[in-house]
Amino acid sequence: MKAMILAAGRGERLRPLTDTVPKPLIEVAGKPLIVYHIEKLAAAGFSEIVINHAWLGHKLVERLGDGSQWQVSIQYSEETSALETGGGIRQALNLLGNAPFLVINGDIFIDELPTINTLEPGKLAHLWLVDNPQHHLKGDFTLQGGDVSDVGESRLTFSGMGIYHPALFQDTPEGAFALAPLLREAMGSRQVSGGHFNQYWCDVGTIERLAQIEKREIKKVR
Repeated sequence: MKAMILAAGRGERLRPLTDTVPKPLIEVAGKPLIVYHIEKLAAAGFSEIVINHAWLGHKLVERLGDGSQWQVSIQYSEETSALETGGGIRQALNLLGNAPFLVINGDIFIDELPTINTLEPGKLAHLWLVDNPQHHLKGDFTLQGGDVSDVGESRLTFSGMGIYHPALFQDTPEGAFALAPLLREAMGSRQVSGGHFNQYWCDVGTIERLAQIEKREIKKVR
């Protein structure tokens, strides 16, 4: 299975840090956020990684290269302007191939990857959901008997990690579009499975959250 790291976001809430570096290259305890992902993917046996980029994307290419320093192969999907999650994945399909692939947001921080399995027959996606953080208490979706649904109580937050079948993007237009409407449509026909990810997870969306992770990682090293 191939993996894709979404790294094309502008990172407005992390300015001024993101005025000079793309968000995935912001460092936590002396290491860029995206490198933590690459290391975990390599350790989990992934050998082919696709990274999309837009804002200051050349700096990602310069810093990460072809991935050989982590014993993986990195290919890049360049976006002249950010295509949102759905559009970014669609553009990269020529690099991802015809089999299901893992996608992980470049601006989340986790201690470990979830257990990766192939998609169940008839499913177009598998999503990992997390407990709702303070900044998103309403959540996104519910888990119902192993499927993800857009209805019901006890909502959880989408983690930004999922496995997708290329068929999910069939007949989608070129250009920018969101992923959520595609997922909701597939949920309506019970084509999205899911699981609860109960390990450490943080959406690194603000300076304050970045500082919390920094303190946590430095403390772990000590």
